[in-house]
Amino acid sequence: MITVDNITSHEFIGLHTEIIQSSNPQIIGLNGSIIDETKSMFRINTKNGTKSIAKSKNSWRFSIKGKDRVIDGSKIAKRPFDRIGGKA
Repeated sequence: MITVDNITSHEFIGLHTEIIQSSNPQIIGLNGSIIDETKSMFRINTKNGTKSIAKSKNSWRFSIKGKDRVIDGSKIAKRPFDRIGGKA
């Protein structure tokens, strides 16, 4: 079960997120549901369409069951398979 405490060990696809800090001030506040994830990018479905945003240059807020967790993107800039701890 995904919680704010173990979120970095789980799949991000399907979660709602918001950029709260960024090297690009134009995307601060951008929010939506994550629809795809690569090593360095999130694809987010926003009210203005789909956006591809780099993980590492931003701080992300995730809300799960009424609790928020802010994560520095550089800490999650890995392939989902590697971050989750999968093995071949």
